Amino acid sequence: MQSFDQLHRYLFQGANVRGEMVRLQESYQAILDSYPYPQAIQKVLGELMAVTSLLTATLKFEGDISVQLQSEGVLKYAVVNGNNQQQLRGVARWDESVETLPEHFSELFEKGYMVITLSPKDGERFQGVVALDKPTLAECIEGYFARSEQLPTRVFLYAKQDAPAMAGGFLLQILPGSAETTDPEELESFEHLAQLTETMTQDELFALPAEDVLYRLYHQEDVELFEPQSVVFKCTCSRERSAGALVGIDKEELMQMIAEEGAVKMNCQFCHTEYSFDAIDVESIHAGTFGSSSAAQ
Repeated sequence: MQSFDQLHRYLFQGANVRGEMVRLQESYQAILDSYPYPQAIQKVLGELMAVTSLLTATLKFEGDISVQLQSEGVLKYAVVNGNNQQQLRGVARWDESVETLPEHFSELFEKGYMVITLSPKDGERFQGVVALDKPTLAECIEGYFARSEQLPTRVFLYAKQDAPAMAGGFLLQILPGSAETTDPEELESFEHLAQLTETMTQDELFALPAEDVLYRLYHQEDVELFEPQSVVFKCTCSRERSAGALVGIDKEELMQMIAEEGAVKMNCQFCHTEYSFDAIDVESIHAGTFGSSSAAQ
């Protein structure tokens, strides 16, 4: 059993190191199906989706995480949102006038930066910003942890676009409580485990069952493996949410749009679902009865 669209968590006993592995197929393909992205953008979205899943697994609260890339280069904007239930969605925007996109990650960005936003259901939002000044997204994420949390972290990311498209990755991290001690033996164990993980090839990661991947890497280590968690693509858009966005727009302006175009149309940037509102909808939205009137229908 290949066990795609699952996140696997594990602990190395005696090493104070945690590990995670994720492999995505259907959830990744759902993002690719939403828009005709070129391969270079598909690769970025795959790696971004994998790393967001890995980071979501480190959350100790109920809430959301967003990993966003922005720049003045060819790739203008890419973001993947996730939550503690491993529900992911993503989108990218790029300069579509460029016929041939660069293949290397760093060449897609100019004055680029990454924003990681943590949004607990209860509590204050936290946001960290780092420059996209490394050759790979994995190294940028490692730099984020080095600066913001001072936690030794290694990240390995993979994405292939030939059918079936797949994305995945690993995260290794010294446990927060022990990182403050900077025990040389702990760091040595961490580096040893990172070197083992680095031997995994993309072909092996996507061809072998999940249990075989972990055994291939860590069969000589004392590993505690937890139950896997399913990863899914899920967009939180809805007709009601879209209607809520129209409340702040002048009713007469909306009616003018309907007169000219037949309806007010809104498209979700993540799944590209279109929501259409007519004059009756606009009246009920501004009267505050849209939800109840929809339910009655």
